[in-house]
Amino acid sequence: MPTFYIQQFGCRATQADGAAIERQLLDRGCTAASEPAAADIVVLNTCTVTASADAQARDAIRKLHAANPTVRLIVTGCYAQRAPEELAALPGVSWVVGNSHKPQIPDLVHSLSSVKPVEPANDFFPAAALDADPLSLFRAPAKILTSTIFARTEFLSAPVLGGEGNHTRPTLKIQDGCDSRCSYCVIPFVRGKSRSLPPESVLSEIRRLSESGFREIVLSGINLGTYGRDLTPRVEFESLLRRILNETPVERLRISSIEPLDVTQDLIDLFVSNDRIAQHFHMPLQSASNRILAAMHRWYRAEHCARRVELIRERLPHAAIGADVITGFPGESEEDHAATTDFIESLPFTYLHVFSFSKRPGTQAASLANEVPSHIIKRRARQLRALSEKKSTAFRQSQIGRTLRVLTLRRDDNVEGLPDDTTPALSSNYLKLRLRGILPANLLLNVCVSDEVGNCLVVDSESVLCDNFALSPPLV
Repeated sequence: MPTFYIQQFGCRATQADGAAIERQLLDRGCTAASEPAAADIVVLNTCTVTASADAQARDAIRKLHAANPTVRLIVTGCYAQRAPEELAALPGVSWVVGNSHKPQIPDLVHSLSSVKPVEPANDFFPAAALDADPLSLFRAPAKILTSTIFARTEFLSAPVLGGEGNHTRPTLKIQDGCDSRCSYCVIPFVRGKSRSLPPESVLSEIRRLSESGFREIVLSGINLGTYGRDLTPRVEFESLLRRILNETPVERLRISSIEPLDVTQDLIDLFVSNDRIAQHFHMPLQSASNRILAAMHRWYRAEHCARRVELIRERLPHAAIGADVITGFPGESEEDHAATTDFIESLPFTYLHVFSFSKRPGTQAASLANEVPSHIIKRRARQLRALSEKKSTAFRQSQIGRTLRVLTLRRDDNVEGLPDDTTPALSSNYLKLRLRGILPANLLLNVCVSDEVGNCLVVDSESVLCDNFALSPPLV
């Protein structure tokens, strides 16, 4: 059986796809390589949300081929779905597999190890032909396996154990795809319609992760608030959360990005009523100019988002409230930019993720006139990031002297200004901390914040409440 290596790009949803492919390959007896140079087959799982993401994938392909011309490269993911011919033209690429056919990669890898494929051409390989005769994949002069129509409904997901949290906080994708059509976003075209992991599968995965020793689990999706609307019978996202809390032993559940209008009073009330849900909301604001929101085809206005933020702060005074913001959307004026900065300044956001507008082929915004010059976009992005740092600093300082519930993480790079013997941790309200002393990962502790160094809150060893040192089962 071949050795394989999966190189990941992009968001948590893409990483979950890669984790699912890895699980399937291991189940078939393939061996995971520790690095691309040791693999027979490298799967590149791409992102296409920005032009820079595309460039990063192309650069990785060129470097892999230059380092090992004999390795077989399978390129998949969102970029492969959007522009397969573009990737197929790159040296070293054996196959381009769109998201529409990503579940078939394990079959492809298995066959590549035993069947010598013919020299591929740059034609599309019809999905129907593969369904009729799998071996035709290796007889056909094609290297592209995709379809512009998502005819399949498989939900490709497995817990992501790496990334943020250093293998301590797994991410479970429970929703994929999107039925919205924001004018700037290519994701609905490359991931298909919204679809959900059935509740029993969600509960089963969370039980398995909890029984393996993981104490915090992050739920993710492309449009998480739409979870369950495609299921029969329909399932509400809030109902799923209640089932998770009632039917699994997970100690802390964290919700990733959720649209502003899906942050309902009932959802906030659930967060208030149960301390096993991390006090952390992240919403894609994108802009606070109603004119730009309308041009983006966003289905809310700034005042709708403001009411959500104010309600969160009223009910959960110390919750983290983050937002995504896009700057430089075509036609965005200085007045529009000022509306966004003033809006953020006036509300208790605790951090921002700032993105410069990136024209995506096939989206409506790609053909809009009045493009904002790049130097203006860069200036506005700097201003927003400076505002984010100001907000983050104020929030961190407001937590000094408070007792926080934190999860210790695996040790990483040291923080300048602190001794080497510190342990990283993450609070329920999404703050980075450093605990003085070397502690094992995956402890849930109550700690008293004593100081701030850099962008980290600091906890002295005597401020750790020692009665919380109950070790969880070992992580596997």
